[in-house]
Amino acid sequence: MRRTKIVCTIGPSSINREALLRLRDAGMDIVRLNGSHSDLDWHRDAIGVVKELFSDLPILLDIPGRKIRTTRLNFEPKFKTGDTVILTTDKDYNGREKVPVNYAKLHIDLSVGDTVMADDGTLRFSVSKLVGQDIHMTAENDGQLKSIKGINVPFVKLNTLLVTERDESMINFACENEVDFIGISFVESAKHLKEIRKLVGNRSLRLVAKIENQRGLENLEEIVSGADAIMIDRGDLSVETSLHDLAIKQKRIIKEATKFGKPVIVATEMLHTMIENSYPTKAEIADISNAVLDGASATMLSGETAIGKFSIEAVTTMRKIIEATEFSIFGSQEIKAPVLKTSISDAISSAIPLLCRELPITKVVVITRSGYAANMISRVALKQPVIAVSDDYMASKSFNLIPGTKGVFSTIPFSKITSDHIFFILKKLYSDEILEAKDLVVVSGITYPVKGSRMNTIQIFKIGELAKEFAW
Repeated sequence: MRRTKIVCTIGPSSINREALLRLRDAGMDIVRLNGSHSDLDWHRDAIGVVKELFSDLPILLDIPGRKIRTTRLNFEPKFKTGDTVILTTDKDYNGREKVPVNYAKLHIDLSVGDTVMADDGTLRFSVSKLVGQDIHMTAENDGQLKSIKGINVPFVKLNTLLVTERDESMINFACENEVDFIGISFVESAKHLKEIRKLVGNRSLRLVAKIENQRGLENLEEIVSGADAIMIDRGDLSVETSLHDLAIKQKRIIKEATKFGKPVIVATEMLHTMIENSYPTKAEIADISNAVLDGASATMLSGETAIGKFSIEAVTTMRKIIEATEFSIFGSQEIKAPVLKTSISDAISSAIPLLCRELPITKVVVITRSGYAANMISRVALKQPVIAVSDDYMASKSFNLIPGTKGVFSTIPFSKITSDHIFFILKKLYSDEILEAKDLVVVSGITYPVKGSRMNTIQIFKIGELAKEFAW
């Protein structure tokens, strides 16, 4: 099993059924929808199509959050170095005279001399004057300002709300349509995540905290601790902080996420040239390989699969790079991440890799309702695939983001008075051909041998012997 997962952003070039099936065959593991683009009706239809085709693929919906963007423009202005471009918080304009943005107080928060960047930092401006709601800027390079493009103002404190009205609307939408993850933009504190969790309530929706600016880096430990997963949005992060040490920041974030047993997605421009070309650059190949070597749980494609001309080729290329890199790793030895034995569960997650080294174990089965045990085991990369089984359907889908892990939904409820469900789960995995007669399996989970007696267990089974003994 390929450990590192592939997240594919769905858009105009990939929303049809044939394209989605081909993306899955090419290697897509998680479907991403960008809430900044298209309306809720489009996203509702997209979610419906994905769920109709794939019962096991988790869906990640990115919500805009505190991200500033240009609005949808009828006219997308082109400019030369030295030209004046006017941003405005007055949404009555269409881009020809002034370009509206979606943050109503931007003209208040900015000052003359501030730097404004757009489109992942490819466009750079200097604020020359402020007139009412209008922000006059001098272009520092040639370019074109397009619809729904990100606007960054590095090192300027913005007085935006932690959770906007649009965020609330999209979180409710995500809950109603039962997506598996929501991506939260510009997370700067654990408090931000707590506010989102209040809106999510007791639903199974998982929170992906996007690290995108300096405050996110400064509060990294508390954010990682409070999130269910992390995304490194390298586009905004490089613009909001600095470009030249981006790779160092990436390594630091992955290391922190691994310490807490949290999946981490590396995103932005991983195969950017494949939007227009059928072949990647050598730098892009090295970039993906290094993300895998760093310990990323997943690598992400954005425009490559949303609007790209070569979306299938992009996924196939990414999959082949990941497979080649992982082969080189596991041809030598396992990656050992720091494991803090602060609980029985942590100690068990350390014992399983030892068993996998000392015995010819072929698969690891984790019986886990929330996924905590699977996350802990994933901190030490195993050669063996991990099958994480939950009796919570939404939770089981989310396990597919955990590196080296296949999430499986069990219709057999987990008992709290016996441990019989483990036997029946193994039988079901065998009948579904997830386990084979040749497998030697280590099984971990919380069981209740007798009512009220909770026990953390590790068991080893020869599946062929079980199948023969009980006539499976």
